[in-house]
Amino acid sequence: MQHPPAAPSAAAEALHERARAILPQSVLAYYDSGADDGVSVAEATEAWRSWRFRPRALQDVSNVSTATTVLGAPISLPVLVAPSAAHRLAHPEGEVATARGVARAGSLLVLSTRSTTRMSTVAALGVRWWMQVYVLRDRGLSDEIARRAASYGAGALVLTGDTPVVGPKPGVAVPDLPPERLLPELEERDDDDLLVQASDVTVDDIDRLRAVSGLPVLVKGVLRADDATSCLDAGAAGIIVSNHGGRQLDGAVATAWALPEVVEACAGRGEVLVDGGLRTARDVLAAVALGARAVLLGRPVLWALAAGGADGVAALLRDMSGDLATRLALAGCTGPSDAGPDLLWQPVPPSRSV
Repeated sequence: MQHPPAAPSAAAEALHERARAILPQSVLAYYDSGADDGVSVAEATEAWRSWRFRPRALQDVSNVSTATTVLGAPISLPVLVAPSAAHRLAHPEGEVATARGVARAGSLLVLSTRSTTRMSTVAALGVRWWMQVYVLRDRGLSDEIARRAASYGAGALVLTGDTPVVGPKPGVAVPDLPPERLLPELEERDDDDLLVQASDVTVDDIDRLRAVSGLPVLVKGVLRADDATSCLDAGAAGIIVSNHGGRQLDGAVATAWALPEVVEACAGRGEVLVDGGLRTARDVLAAVALGARAVLLGRPVLWALAAGGADGVAALLRDMSGDLATRLALAGCTGPSDAGPDLLWQPVPPSRSV
């Protein structure tokens, strides 16, 4: 039996409840499930809550901005939309609605290889976007996805590095997916061709993807300092600290606890982002104070999409921006770059259930 997830904020829980009332049970289970017993899913949000703040007093915070950049691209807040599969299971317009909401909020979308909308359609919407890729067993197929992403204007590739095999999710089946795929050619391929990355993937594939696309490559799924260093040495432009939403190795360390080690190892050589269990602007403030350039939201975006389409996604991000501005001011900061580790305090190591 899976561990229940920690209670999120009231706003996030209300959004989840709205999605629960709309989505078929099979779709909700597919989006919300974690691997095995759900230990990593259960502790992800609580790990962010284990941090406490040491706000700075008597600071001029009359002009606060949440704006920042990722790989040089300007965004209105340090919150991106994480790659997640099959948005058309949540809303008829799928990734189109998500992209429109992201564009309205001035953020950036990372499009999943398992998108149920064609890459060209999303690219035509004018949203800032990156392309998530696997190194697939058919490397020619993953190389073609990378080349097409570059031709359609993606700003970067996000290589998922933690899926040599698919983590077991007992009792959770993949729902029937809408027929449209990322590229028309993929509609003739078996879903397994798009799901599992090659089991022989190595850091050498970072440079190959960079070469075939001409795009910077970030590696997603890093939880260790030595892996972060190896990826940067191999040419990665950045690291995304992630445990795949608790959907791969159950019991993998929470990203809130792994982030400081990775930031220290990167030492400014590449940008560090983080996902996993972030639900509130308080979580975002903790992440940027720990050294993350930005965070990525996954499940909350799917809930917002189900509940309100493009408007729901835009509202989620805009509300997050407004709340973050307030919390920055209360912490004595004028922007994300003003937040540092001195803002944080953790009295004892957090309890880590197994």
